[in-house]
Amino acid sequence: MNETMRAIEITEPGGPEVLKLTSRPMPEPAAGQVVIKVAYAGVNRPDALQRAGAYAPPPTASDLPGLEASGQIVALGEGVSEWAMGDKVCALLPGGGYAEYVATPAAHCLPIPKGMGMAEAACLCETYYTVWSNVFQRGGLKAGEKFLIHGGSSGIGTTAIQLAREFGARVFVTVGNQEKAAACAKLGAERTIIYKEEDFVEVMKAEGGADLILDMVGGLYIPRNLRALADDGRLVQIAFLQGPKVELNFAQVMTRRLTITGSTLRPQSDLAKANLAEALRKQVWPLLDAGKTGPIMDSEFPLEDAAKAHARLESSDHIGKIVLKVGS
Repeated sequence: MNETMRAIEITEPGGPEVLKLTSRPMPEPAAGQVVIKVAYAGVNRPDALQRAGAYAPPPTASDLPGLEASGQIVALGEGVSEWAMGDKVCALLPGGGYAEYVATPAAHCLPIPKGMGMAEAACLCETYYTVWSNVFQRGGLKAGEKFLIHGGSSGIGTTAIQLAREFGARVFVTVGNQEKAAACAKLGAERTIIYKEEDFVEVMKAEGGADLILDMVGGLYIPRNLRALADDGRLVQIAFLQGPKVELNFAQVMTRRLTITGSTLRPQSDLAKANLAEALRKQVWPLLDAGKTGPIMDSEFPLEDAAKAHARLESSDHIGKIVLKVGS
């Protein structure tokens, strides 16, 4: 391997234009880690937040953006036995995915699903880890329950629709336009709500209320979400595109026995993420191998055009996942 690699760095907090191509030293695997020669890297909202200066990486993580990638293992750290040199994997990353090589814990890697290309595989980990942990583990979604997903056409949303469908839930989504509504319906959403035209609270009340809501909007959506829940319903918060602060009457939480929870993935311990990987391997990877679920692809950009990829992400015009092509 070379001593240096191409990478995209954040030159200063700001808009997409602060992402610049640079040269960085090759990563070395610590104990329990592997180094991956990156084929593709997924582009996600946390990358944009980090770029803007609103989401600092953990102290031990790379300062380079990029939380998921696909590629080939080219170095093994001390104690790694579950993978071999040359294995093709997709992986959840602590950071550093916008580069030709990246180090990550071996236990956070998963095999490429059968028949899946590297571009699609690069889009799996950030979204599938997030959806599984929040919707099924924290949210406890069960077959037959009514599940409302905000941002149904996003990478998280399209993943959540498919997994909820496979596990027998009734899926409702909010989207911004008819094109996105059609895409979500094709994936299995029973009801699509164009939020500019309909009130999701009234739609869900007419259905008897949502048993579970997955929200990444926050702000004024939070009290509306509580009104849209059925008694004993659960709200899972995973982001705050409209801000984390709102005035809220908690009496309804008590009287209607509501649950409010949420999580972020990146700050969790290596062990917690390893346990998530094992759950995905057992519960979800067979569905991916069988072609019953998979990432919905929006667009692909070369590594040097990371700024254009971020502009696409922040335009909210995309449906599904955006990737950077890193390797040859």
